Amino acid sequence: MAPVKRLLSTLISNCLLIAVASAVAAEFQEEIPFVPTPIEVVDRMLKLAEVKKGDVVYDLGSGDGRIVIRAAKKYGVRAVGIEMDSLLLEKAKKDAKAAGVSHLVEFRSEDALKADLSKATVVTLYMLPWFNEAMKPSFKKYLKPGARIVAHDFGIEGWEPVYTEKMRELGLKPGGYKHQHAIYL
Repeated sequence: MAPVKRLLSTLISNCLLIAVASAVAAEFQEEIPFVPTPIEVVDRMLKLAEVKKGDVVYDLGSGDGRIVIRAAKKYGVRAVGIEMDSLLLEKAKKDAKAAGVSHLVEFRSEDALKADLSKATVVTLYMLPWFNEAMKPSFKKYLKPGARIVAHDFGIEGWEPVYTEKMRELGLKPGGYKHQHAIYL
């Protein structure tokens, strides 16, 4: 009988370990790497969003700030970058100053999943599918009718884009891989 008790005890312990590991894994989200958006894709995203005077562009996971800076410089609009990486935020602030748009842009060290987007009329993002999905409640809560969301490479599952565009030029990735950028409005 003792071997059966040991086996049962081991089995229960293993089940508990698996349950705890599963709970921890369920809370862990895949880290989103910084992958710079090529400037021709940035320009196309802003054009598809029909950015105009009076708009406020929010870039979620703004990285080095290129979308925020480009929106301010090209369209003269206010733009906000939300980014959690302090090194990228510092680079973005330096680049905004060098571009002469510091007065139009703001970079926030903030979790985009918890950010107040109520002032945004345009939201841009180049994030992973799980993140786009997790943003749906914030988009519904904060964005007013007429606000535009432009996603690079990954759409928002369950939301049919008004427009989808595959860029003609293929981007080259490390290792010589070719990538066709997609934009979802």
